[in-house]
Amino acid sequence: MKCPNCGYTDSKVTDSRPVEDYTSIRRRRECLACQRRFTTYEIIDTIPITVVKKDGSKELFDRNKILAGILKACDKRKVTREQMEALVNDIEQELQNDLRTEFTTKHIGVLVMDRLKKLDEVAYVRFASVHREFKDLQTFMEALEEMQRSKNE
Repeated sequence: MKCPNCGYTDSKVTDSRPVEDYTSIRRRRECLACQRRFTTYEIIDTIPITVVKKDGSKELFDRNKILAGILKACDKRKVTREQMEALVNDIEQELQNDLRTEFTTKHIGVLVMDRLKKLDEVAYVRFASVHREFKDLQTFMEALEEMQRSKNE
């Protein structure tokens, strides 16, 4: 590991511990040349996930885009940032565990909606109105009625 201070390529690990969610390891290192300490993170190398958009174009999966949508949907709701991060982590983990490497935006949106419905109904409706592209009040009302029916069952 190259020292960020002097550029020397040899260091020793002084401390190693897992990060909170056990998906990476935090290591404290000491440069053998200048004795400066620095932190590195070791993560599992995963297969990149490709997202197929509505127009057929493809791009790499970006968890920040999902988080941004969830943040908008949960605006002024009693949903913590930790709950939103956990939701995104859960979705990303499910996609990584799938044997496929390509997913449509529709599929990912459904995963988000399923989890938001359990977390906060208002946030679910907000997200669904954008994801499902509600064209008019009737479509919006149908979604609300569907949610009410499933809640009563």
